[in-house]
Amino acid sequence: MQEWRNTTHDWAVQVDGDHLTRIRRCPAEFAPGGVAHLILEVLAYPADEAADGAGGRCTLTLHPDGSVSVADNGRGTDTRMDAQGRPVRKPIMATRDLRFFEHPDPPALPDGHPRRGISVVAALSEWLEHTNRRHDGCWTQRYEHGVPVTGLIPVDGDGTTGTTVRFRPNREVRALGAPATGLVGSWPRLAVTVEDLRQAANS
Repeated sequence: MQEWRNTTHDWAVQVDGDHLTRIRRCPAEFAPGGVAHLILEVLAYPADEAADGAGGRCTLTLHPDGSVSVADNGRGTDTRMDAQGRPVRKPIMATRDLRFFEHPDPPALPDGHPRRGISVVAALSEWLEHTNRRHDGCWTQRYEHGVPVTGLIPVDGDGTTGTTVRFRPNREVRALGAPATGLVGSWPRLAVTVEDLRQAANS
């Protein structure tokens, strides 16, 4: 893994505990506006892929248990085999995004706040489940407060590719602001469908 080229994350570091701790200590800094900002941090990744290709689509779902999921139709998170033939997924949830986190002038998300990367979402969530479907395999993994609590678990494919991230923001983030969907359509190459299952559960 040390020889793999790093573009967005360092393949040689699977969990950066200091990085995750720093985020957890400052929820107001890394999730300004609360849950709505975390949603934009997740959507920015399929938006990147859509902008680099022929466009894309995803579904944003607000669940009755307070969790949020984003499911896209991209290529699936980069996953490679190590020298022993074991799958290794790019450590996007538990390490910093090299493009944004230490950048002196990171790009802004549609809410006007700096983009820091999806590790912010993992660190500030009680739990997060990351599932990716690729042509060469499909895997899921669970994180709690940004730390993986399972390995990569193979799952059956369905003939499609893409990534699904489902997360439940922690109490501190929920207190900063509720989910909001007014800005989710801000990326011109990414079509976002919103499904609010909370209303169905309360009807």
